[in-house]
Amino acid sequence: MTFLEVTSFLANGFIISLIIFAVTLICGIPLGLPIAFCSMSKFAPLRAVAKTFVWIVRGIPLMLQIFIFYYVPGLLFGNPVFTHIDRYIIENFTIPNDGGVLQLLLINAGGLCAVLIAFSVNYACYFSEIYRGGIESISRGQYEAGYVLGLTKSQVFRKIVLKQVIKRIVPPMSNEIITLIKDTALANCIMIPEIIKQAKELAATKAMVWPLFYTGVFYLLFVGLLTILLGKLEKKLSYFN
Repeated sequence: MTFLEVTSFLANGFIISLIIFAVTLICGIPLGLPIAFCSMSKFAPLRAVAKTFVWIVRGIPLMLQIFIFYYVPGLLFGNPVFTHIDRYIIENFTIPNDGGVLQLLLINAGGLCAVLIAFSVNYACYFSEIYRGGIESISRGQYEAGYVLGLTKSQVFRKIVLKQVIKRIVPPMSNEIITLIKDTALANCIMIPEIIKQAKELAATKAMVWPLFYTGVFYLLFVGLLTILLGKLEKKLSYFN
């Protein structure tokens, strides 16, 4: 294979990685907020359940969580949900045979669903702790000052607290987002053809080891782009400096 052919082959896998990255952010960022509110709830049972859930998810390796979501439904309930998804796709869709992204998505749809669920739940719990830390870092005096000005509780949160919270959580959120793109490599543990899996396939079938190291270029370029964008966002939010 030529260098361009290898690059194209790996790029297909990196698109799968980007899909995992994007869906995790789209689902995990908003999902983390209700989890954070539950963790701060004055209702003790709800707070205990939320904190226990976050503790479990953050304490178990993400790779193991992928295995749990993918295999446990079949092992415990005799209902391999994600295998059924694969079978349904094969029986009802025409799958191209060109080795492109669409083929990779269709033939791995079930496993990809399990990965997306595991990633979204995992990162939602991490994001929830960032949200909780940001909200609790705002002094009580600022809430009281808002009430003195005649603002309602929701207005105080929206007009006084929220802007400060967003500014404070951007740096830790940026770290998690950058970690996320690298964590997508864990999807290959259930044979999802992200970029590392594609490189391993070349090593196994073509005896080409260098593509494994070449994958680092894809990650470095994307992380560089993320760093620039998140840095600009952080500067834009520096309205309290």
